Amino acid sequence: MAPDETKPIASLYVHVPFCAQKCHYCAFYSEASSGELINRYVSALTREIALVANDVRPKTVFFGGGTPSILNMRHWGAILSAFNSAGWLGTDEWSVECNPATVSPDKARLWRDHGVNRVSMGVQSLDEGLLDRLGRVHDRSMVFKSFDVLRAAGFDNINIDLMFAIPGQTLEIWRETLREARQLGSEHLSSYEVIYEEDTVLYDQMKAGQCDVDEDLACAMYDTLVEETAAGGWVQYEVANFAKDPSQGEEEFPGRACKHNVNYWRGGSFHGLGPSATGYVRGERTKNWSNTQLYCEQLEKGVRAVESRETLSPLSRAGEIAAFGLRTRPGWPFAAFQEITGFDLREGWKREVADLVERGWGRATPDRFQLTDAGLRFADSAAEMMLR
Repeated sequence: MAPDETKPIASLYVHVPFCAQKCHYCAFYSEASSGELINRYVSALTREIALVANDVRPKTVFFGGGTPSILNMRHWGAILSAFNSAGWLGTDEWSVECNPATVSPDKARLWRDHGVNRVSMGVQSLDEGLLDRLGRVHDRSMVFKSFDVLRAAGFDNINIDLMFAIPGQTLEIWRETLREARQLGSEHLSSYEVIYEEDTVLYDQMKAGQCDVDEDLACAMYDTLVEETAAGGWVQYEVANFAKDPSQGEEEFPGRACKHNVNYWRGGSFHGLGPSATGYVRGERTKNWSNTQLYCEQLEKGVRAVESRETLSPLSRAGEIAAFGLRTRPGWPFAAFQEITGFDLREGWKREVADLVERGWGRATPDRFQLTDAGLRFADSAAEMMLR
């Protein structure tokens, strides 16, 4: 189905590239915060907002990073004013990522008063030793304090991020973290296995033999994650995402599922603002410069800071959409996939579907194809098979 060339884009991602310090596992574009550069970034971001204002009518907004909560009240005031000028306040879902060390009552109230209605808190672990191993700047007490601050400000949709297969993490430590997460009672939980990516401290430690990857332990931790989240009332709707409120919204996802991410997994368009941000608009993928200073210089000239543009063939894009959608528990309804991409999953990916079913990773019914519980554990491998 060809995209509507005139309809404004309904999803918006904003990248805030600053952190108090770089975490040992992080390969995202981010840098240590600098007051002067942050001021310049905020000014550039407000210019970028103005440049795309007429092409965005957001139903979902997601501020990621980096650490968006590291911005101070003045910075947030300028950004929220720019959102107001663009007519972007009042979205269905507006998420802001935060670090437990950088949440204040004033900041939380400012967000809530301007329509932010979902906060994603980067907890990663509730074990002090593991937090230190990951290079996090918060301790476990800050997690509980920040959670209470967010609740007091009126947030009733909070996600917490956790990591497993951390070097030094035992199965019992992981189980205890999940038990404490259940007691915390967030509406959403995301959990990711540690990945050793190049240009990170953990990768260097692995190469130096200071830590290694135990796949059997990682699999056991994933199984424990699925068990404990189910016991805590979360519904797994994607490989790494679990939400409460089993009442189904669009596409059979639980009510507290992250709508912004569901748009990604369903092949929707989105604008991306900020250094390193990617966007996908009317068939064209863009990527901003992964350099905050260069990003600012471009916007100060009055132009978008786009480093690259790429237009995928319809088949290549359909393969990507197939891969992303299979990460979700509902998988792909055949009718929905054909409406979005113009291709029939049963025909164009006949061999891959049969292969996944034979492995026990996939399940085909008359109306859809989806991964099994075993397949979700190896969703990345399954997704690679769908690419064209």
